[in-house]
Amino acid sequence: MIYFLTVNYYSTSLIEQLIRSIPTNLDIPYKIVIVNNSIHDQTLQQLQTPSLQILQAPTNLGFGKACNLGLHWIYSQNANAIVWIINPDTYLPENTLEKVPIFFQAHPDVSILGTLIYTPTGDIWFAGGRFVPQRGAIVSLDLLSCDPEASYIPCDWVSGCSLLLNLRHFPTCPQFDPAYFLYYEDFDFCRRYAMQGHQIAITTQLAVIHQPSSITNRHIAQKYKHSTYSYLLTLERYTSKWILLMRFGRLLFHAFILLVLKPKTAFGKLAGIVSYLKRVLSVKA
Repeated sequence: MIYFLTVNYYSTSLIEQLIRSIPTNLDIPYKIVIVNNSIHDQTLQQLQTPSLQILQAPTNLGFGKACNLGLHWIYSQNANAIVWIINPDTYLPENTLEKVPIFFQAHPDVSILGTLIYTPTGDIWFAGGRFVPQRGAIVSLDLLSCDPEASYIPCDWVSGCSLLLNLRHFPTCPQFDPAYFLYYEDFDFCRRYAMQGHQIAITTQLAVIHQPSSITNRHIAQKYKHSTYSYLLTLERYTSKWILLMRFGRLLFHAFILLVLKPKTAFGKLAGIVSYLKRVLSVKA
């Protein structure tokens, strides 16, 4: 059983496109689970498909918490399922769904699997992630080009834009850290479960087409507030204090430079820095 899990935030038209890209004429059981993070958005009810399950969030939970709500529901239904966490602003290329059970039958050792992510123009947007803790570098690289014939390549993290979970490997329901509202929750998720011995990988056999930032760019200041806060939290957890301070100083300097060039971006970054400092002070208190 395959469960597609996506989070809605005023994105009904995008989700409709995603649903249309999932074929209904294949003998592969699947269900589409939507966590509605926009409580006043009633347009989801217009979507008509027997495979659809809508879960209503009590408020805008952010990406990770909303995924947790969906994961809990799926895990209670079928603890051996495959869960495909997928952004609402993505859709599947043709002949994609049938490749999912084939992959996991051939490679049952993989717990967390990332897919190739293309832009609508055919450019690669994501093809694997590496982490260099000595520099605090969280980078996206084309790991698959070095061995295009490989079924998968182990990597440090994969994008939550398109991420598959083999629930068989999880004795309890896998969860994103609720400390993250948006951004870097996928990195933290992968690193935590990698440290527990789970295999993280990226594959060329599965892909999605993604319209980058089609949702988050609606609110630039909020986007950079959340990304800045989450970035600093991630550095605190996975790098040294020296690296955190160095990156913090660079980020602060860059934010002040942007006050003239891109004020919305700058104010967002500064708001994220302030939120992070409040968190640090509350922990020390």
